[in-house]
Amino acid sequence: MGHIPADGSEDDGTARPGVHPQSGRRETEEERADRRWGDLLQELRVAQTGVQILFGFLLAVVFQPRFADLSTTDRNIYVVTVMLGSATAAALIGPVSYHRLLTGRRMKPQTVTWASRMTKLGLGLLFCTMCSTLLLILRVALHNVVALWLVGAMALWFLACWFVFPLWAIVRGDGPQPGRGDRDGDGRGTRG
Repeated sequence: MGHIPADGSEDDGTARPGVHPQSGRRETEEERADRRWGDLLQELRVAQTGVQILFGFLLAVVFQPRFADLSTTDRNIYVVTVMLGSATAAALIGPVSYHRLLTGRRMKPQTVTWASRMTKLGLGLLFCTMCSTLLLILRVALHNVVALWLVGAMALWFLACWFVFPLWAIVRGDGPQPGRGDRDGDGRGTRG
């Protein structure tokens, strides 16, 4: 006997018209893509704002009088950090461009899948950008090896908050029951 959804009908695992087999919602593929796109946009707004503020800060650093006093190592860290910031901004703004260029071509589900992948890449790059930024700032502020230990500790915290805790929830089964609810942002549900 299959899972019995809230509407009382038996779920035998086969697709029914108007019900998406992975999410259990009564929506067409296009409606599901619209919903997932709206969710992704909300997530991107948060990430993009933070990246834009951080990137603006990084760009302004080179124009500060104290920049000339940085060691060669610190200047190299700065260049790497700016490049990472640029790559992060591109990856997190990319989904908007992707959507805009493909709008009207009846490719919404594929667009959402690729936008989700770009967002995940952007989060990985943001992790690197944040760690590099912290390294630069703490090296300049502390002038000692404590900076590396503090960056390492924060890197572990970022990893925990952004990746470990969500993966732990998946492993523990804290998400929706099989056949119920959207499991992830790229449309590939996991079997539970």
